[in-house]
Amino acid sequence: MNARTPHDAAGHGAFAPIETDIAIIGTGFAGLGMAIRLRQSGFTDFIVAEKAESVGGTWRDNHYPGCACDVQSHVYSFSFAPNPRWTRMFARQPEIRAYLEECTRRFGVERHLRFGHELVSAIYDDTHHRWQLRFANGQQWSARVLIPAMGGLSRAAIPDIPGIERFKGKAFHSQHWDHAYPLEGKRVAVIGTGASAIQFVPQIASRVAHLDVFQRTPPWIMPKADRAVRPFEQWLFRHVPFTQKIMRSALYCMLESRALGFAIHPSLMKTAQKVAERHLRRQVPDPELRATLTPNYTMGCKRILISNDYLPALSRANVTVTTSAIERIDEDAVITSDGVRHPVDCLIFGTGFQVADPFARGVVRGRDDVDIVDTWRDGAHAYLGTALPGYPNFFMIVGPNTGLGHNSMVFMIESQVEYILRALKTMRSERAEAIEVRPQVERAYNEKIQHKLGRAIWSTGGCKSWYLDPRTGRNTTLWPGFAYKFRQATSIFSMDDYFAFTSAPGTTNAHTASPHSVHGSAQAAASADVT
Repeated sequence: MNARTPHDAAGHGAFAPIETDIAIIGTGFAGLGMAIRLRQSGFTDFIVAEKAESVGGTWRDNHYPGCACDVQSHVYSFSFAPNPRWTRMFARQPEIRAYLEECTRRFGVERHLRFGHELVSAIYDDTHHRWQLRFANGQQWSARVLIPAMGGLSRAAIPDIPGIERFKGKAFHSQHWDHAYPLEGKRVAVIGTGASAIQFVPQIASRVAHLDVFQRTPPWIMPKADRAVRPFEQWLFRHVPFTQKIMRSALYCMLESRALGFAIHPSLMKTAQKVAERHLRRQVPDPELRATLTPNYTMGCKRILISNDYLPALSRANVTVTTSAIERIDEDAVITSDGVRHPVDCLIFGTGFQVADPFARGVVRGRDDVDIVDTWRDGAHAYLGTALPGYPNFFMIVGPNTGLGHNSMVFMIESQVEYILRALKTMRSERAEAIEVRPQVERAYNEKIQHKLGRAIWSTGGCKSWYLDPRTGRNTTLWPGFAYKFRQATSIFSMDDYFAFTSAPGTTNAHTASPHSVHGSAQAAASADVT
């Protein structure tokens, strides 16, 4: 790595920011995947900033009881680093975190990592074509290229409930689980019934004196086809690697087929919904509770959850499902709109993440000091979920409309990583100091995306979900089609889609567009079919 710390030219004993060509923020699948592929492609001048003291991203931060992936292990991993030692079809948090730590060592990216670096601000210097980064520990970096790879699951969402500051008991978000706090014998309230809650509720229901589950909208829950990976299978994957590729491909195709119901023919979801209805009938014998747990929207409109133990946990004698809205929180109780007082010792928020607003105000400021929060005041958007007008040399991973409701996010991450690599290689070959996606290209792309999303189950299924931006109702989260279509779109990098800044610092910027492209023709990505 060639990160440089130049001395202060004035000789006052101060030091200029650490200089690097590429700065990556985050060490989850996105950040590590980018770092690994940079090294494999011959890029050495880059640094990876991580706010914590170890790698892992969401799989480091989320460690609540029962935490596991809801996508099969063999597709929820890097294509270039298959793991023949997965112990379950759906890996649990410790195993996924260990996998990412192993990849860090195996591919030699450790020396590029800087722990304890929480990004405070990233400001674009248009004169020198550099991103000036400042961290909470006082460190400053200057990078030509900035790659935010934090993803949408990095900022916990805590609901703004009146009186919450008055609560004197224990309170924490599932992302910040306090394992030192003894739940035994406690009256616990769980607020939220999303993907995290359905995993930790079964784990704590038998330990607490009483559990109140506050449900605003019930999720559709499918059976979880989990099992241990047999020793013979592990042996086969180690010694005959092609067999694991076959399994990965089969799982990918099975998951990919679900896009037909989500985005292309929403009526198909009614068939899958019957499976979920049968699962509910089998697991919840009480008709009154079953009615409480039956969604009133089409399956797929909200995230589909998978579990074999959540519904039975809600049938326990010490568990109550409450559907009345929370009116306020007192010092030792939750008060609902029907006037009922629910005494609690501990509040656990299973309320998800700030997906619609991944950056806090003041953290990212682009050309002319414009805050990305203001750029996205009407909802997040980007070209291929990666590039944004007004933010040169700024390449997001897991940006707007890159999420999936049907397949592995690692597939999408790798697609973006390869697109960014093509961009960097083109910049190097054409000696461009900076590139910036053209506004009309980004706008046309997003208009097409939103048109497709308007016909998908997430918009027509009769629900409100975190997929939709609360300000506009637009879906700024999900990709509206087959994942392989996104792979096709990102397999093309065309400089015709970008402004190129080729002037030297201190001189007038030259806005040029190269006629050349890498693996494709001009505008191909902008016009890519997403279905």
